[in-house]
Amino acid sequence: MEVDNFGIIAGCIILSWIFIHRWNQRNKIGPKTWPVLGAMIEQLINYERMHDWLVEYLSKLRTVVVPMPFTTYTYIADPTNVEHILKNNFTNYPKGKVYHSYMEVLLGDGIFNVDGEAWRKQRKTASFEFASKNLRDFSTVVFRDYSLKLSSILSQAFYQNKQVDMQELFMRMTLDSICKVGFGAEIGTLSPDLPENHFAQAFDTANIIVTLRFIDPLWRLKKFLHVGSEALLEKSIKTIDDFTYSVIRKRKEEILQACKTHINDKIKHDILSRFIELGNEDDPDSKLTDKGLRDVVLNFVIAGRDTTATTLSWAIYMVMSHPEVAHRLYSELKALEEDRAKEEKVSLLPCDSKDAESFGRRVAQFAGLLNYDSLGRLYYLHAVVTETLRLYPAVPQDPKGVLEDDVLPDGTKVKAGGMVTYVPYSMGRMEYNWGPDAASFKPERWLKDGFFQNVSPFKFTAFQAGPRICLGKDSAYLQMKMALGILCRFFEFKLVPDHPVKYRMMTLLSMAHGLKVTVERRC
Repeated sequence: MEVDNFGIIAGCIILSWIFIHRWNQRNKIGPKTWPVLGAMIEQLINYERMHDWLVEYLSKLRTVVVPMPFTTYTYIADPTNVEHILKNNFTNYPKGKVYHSYMEVLLGDGIFNVDGEAWRKQRKTASFEFASKNLRDFSTVVFRDYSLKLSSILSQAFYQNKQVDMQELFMRMTLDSICKVGFGAEIGTLSPDLPENHFAQAFDTANIIVTLRFIDPLWRLKKFLHVGSEALLEKSIKTIDDFTYSVIRKRKEEILQACKTHINDKIKHDILSRFIELGNEDDPDSKLTDKGLRDVVLNFVIAGRDTTATTLSWAIYMVMSHPEVAHRLYSELKALEEDRAKEEKVSLLPCDSKDAESFGRRVAQFAGLLNYDSLGRLYYLHAVVTETLRLYPAVPQDPKGVLEDDVLPDGTKVKAGGMVTYVPYSMGRMEYNWGPDAASFKPERWLKDGFFQNVSPFKFTAFQAGPRICLGKDSAYLQMKMALGILCRFFEFKLVPDHPVKYRMMTLLSMAHGLKVTVERRC
């Protein structure tokens, strides 16, 4: 009897505790919490729309504190707070052990997943390569070639009256491009027959699962037991590693053979090669292991493939959804074509949108007029890409660890061991950042007297800011403008009726169901 009474009393105390806890939150604007669980339940309920869930709170609060069972997330959207963590107090907000532990299985100790000396060393090498004019010129040619391959596939789709998934095609194009530019490897996923790409599929799966780890308190248990999502992750990582190590072995063999034969012009000075050659002969330990090179490869794949492809997908969607933008962009591209033809003193070829051969020649001629300098004159195109990134940033959230207790500029206290996440997706939609039309797609907001105008990188955070600002920003713009320039000059896109367009929860803002469209040629 006494045991029963004790149970009843204990149950009443617990229920009272929960009731009082919830009652005290009745006027709270932020996420509602539960004892022990924190806001985990609300986050799980809103997981598939988490970015928009945060928009709702950040539009009212600017800073949102979300307690979780093992840590506390602080989400920020005010540029002053963002500048504080990305620049002014940079050393206090590293990637951190928590982020590293979640992402290590995929990104290892690559540049996006490390801090301190390991990060500085990789960044120094990568920055040297990205500053190379040879790499820029080579990239321009590669980006043009693969954009033309994509245009040929779209041309065939028009001829055969077929629907295409632009996101899938962009993923193939950017994977081929980054492997060519970064590792000197021909992958061939954008071949006309569109072969299955097991590496890309496994990479997407792994990306989704490691993102889920941030709100799944049971992931370590599932990993230990080899069940559920963690079992699938393990299988995906094996596929990823098989591909990656094969690329590394091939490059090492090519470099070794070139050295043996003393034919230096056969040594490819791509990003992977530079990291392979990092070591000092007098210090064997300075050379990266195959595991270290694997991490370099995967970090640059996620940087050069997924981010660019998702942005291109959202850009096409925005252009087709805003006819006035499509018209103005087409007009700018036509004007550049005519100006460049005069400068090069060439006659534009006749173009027949119904004749595949004639059409292909005209597209190739236009592509030949595009280079780094001429693309730089397309200010409206640059504004279209940038406005897309403002509303649909490739990395919608970027969490940082907290080393020591700190106070953000707005007075929010953050505790050591927690996480502070700036949210580019929300920042682009905040009226206090961009005015009353913040939610509208308006490339014109980036132009003044016809010329492109930058804003603070702590306000437009698509490429991060401060010491970790994206090294590949110019390269990404180069590829996106090359692809969009060619495609928007010669094709019109129409969304397949009833095709749903929404994001998928992963580290990058990809489309959950792809981007199914039909295409029309135009001259």
